[in-house]
Amino acid sequence: MIMQHKQILDNLTAAVILLDSQLQIDYINPAAEMLLEASARQLRRRPIDEWFCDQPEDLEVLRSSLHNNHPYTCREAKLRTQGQHALTVDYSVNPIIQQGHSFLLIELQAKDRLIRIEREEELISRHETAKTLVRGLAHEIKNPLGGLRGAAQLLERELPDESLHDYTRVIIEEADRLRNLVDRLLGPRTLPTITQVNIHAVLERVSSLIDAECAGTIKLERDYDPSIPEITGDSEQLIQAILNIMRNSMQALQLNHIAAPCIRLRTRALRQFTLASERHRLVCCVEISDNGPGIPEDILHKIFYPMVSGNPQGSGLGLSIAQSIINQHQGLIECSSEAGSTCFKLFIPLEPNHDNGR
Repeated sequence: MIMQHKQILDNLTAAVILLDSQLQIDYINPAAEMLLEASARQLRRRPIDEWFCDQPEDLEVLRSSLHNNHPYTCREAKLRTQGQHALTVDYSVNPIIQQGHSFLLIELQAKDRLIRIEREEELISRHETAKTLVRGLAHEIKNPLGGLRGAAQLLERELPDESLHDYTRVIIEEADRLRNLVDRLLGPRTLPTITQVNIHAVLERVSSLIDAECAGTIKLERDYDPSIPEITGDSEQLIQAILNIMRNSMQALQLNHIAAPCIRLRTRALRQFTLASERHRLVCCVEISDNGPGIPEDILHKIFYPMVSGNPQGSGLGLSIAQSIINQHQGLIECSSEAGSTCFKLFIPLEPNHDNGR
């Protein structure tokens, strides 16, 4: 019967840990090993305060639960895996007495995935709302612009003094500039040309452009996963999206005169990954990070909106266009930033359904 119970626990997707009276691991199932990014053998060698309780009061609550036979639940606790990744979890602690010995049964449920899915849905919803507003605004702007440009052309033909043509040309040129700005606000207006694309070839193409623009003054580091298969997408649009992000990083490093400036490119394949409530068997993750000053907190959650930029010389369109392109590939761009580190993560399904493109 004990072997049967162990087999059941080993096959649960929920993370389960059993601690003995010394708060040392007596049992840990594979789901908990995956969650904490460490094997049972590794964790048994480490004190519990190194991998579970990082605050002295948390450890005291555990001991109190063991001695007083008092179960409790903790919501949205912060843990750190052996790979030094931060985790947000809910966990329940239940004391168990078996053959005169006291144990603590801990059940952990990762919240990061649920939080990330909610954040992604909100991000996609906000981006779609912004695109709808921009389309409506573009329509209202382009119609009078066309009439303004046409009237200026007619006026230019009727003016007897050619020196006055300078004024009409200003009107025409400014109308054209505004029309081009509106077109850029709308982002890519064509559907992706779908082919098989090597994401590393795309990254190397963009890297060569950035290296030429900065004249080799910025170090480019690569950490590629060669096992990633070709993705289905539009090579030119993906180049544009990644170039917009890397160019932002380059400009942030240059404008702030960062010592030893560096842009890091990292690719990984993620299995059974959820994007906007849809689970994908395999997703390509491209990370573009830099050691710049970071994005100001007040605009961090708005950087994918059109005309929002932390660069006083920027147009605020690059990231909005990049998000639109990746959305067309049924993917998503996320950003995290703090002083000294900014990271953009591009998630692109390796088998997207372009018939249902957003």
